[in-house]
Amino acid sequence: MAGRKLIFVVDDDPFISQLIVKRFNSEIFLVESYEYGEDCIEALEKDPDLIILDYYFFKSGEKVLNGMEIFEHIRSQKPEIPVIMLSGQDRGDVVLELARKGIQDYVIKDNSLVSNLETAITDITGIEL
Repeated sequence: MAGRKLIFVVDDDPFISQLIVKRFNSEIFLVESYEYGEDCIEALEKDPDLIILDYYFFKSGEKVLNGMEIFEHIRSQKPEIPVIMLSGQDRGDVVLELARKGIQDYVIKDNSLVSNLETAITDITGIEL
């Protein structure tokens, strides 16, 4: 569908990825999910309008980029793309560091995840959900 805004979701937790895809994939948004940041970085030529990025990634037996490293790659290649960081932690020092580096919003993975993402996406895109 032409005219839909492209959102990338980058999270190694399939439950979180599918929750976000199911909630936000619509006539307004096309949501693509990526398990690891390396896959997202390779797909940046698609010019997403927004990236929802997990903070922590784990892959058994392999070293993978963490959310901050992925964010730095995104910034170096496509600095205009807004990024919302997701995390299971709410440490103030992490949130402050992310804000300094240019993250548009920080959403905690808790029971309010979908509601808080709706607010963040509306604030960034100007599209009321």
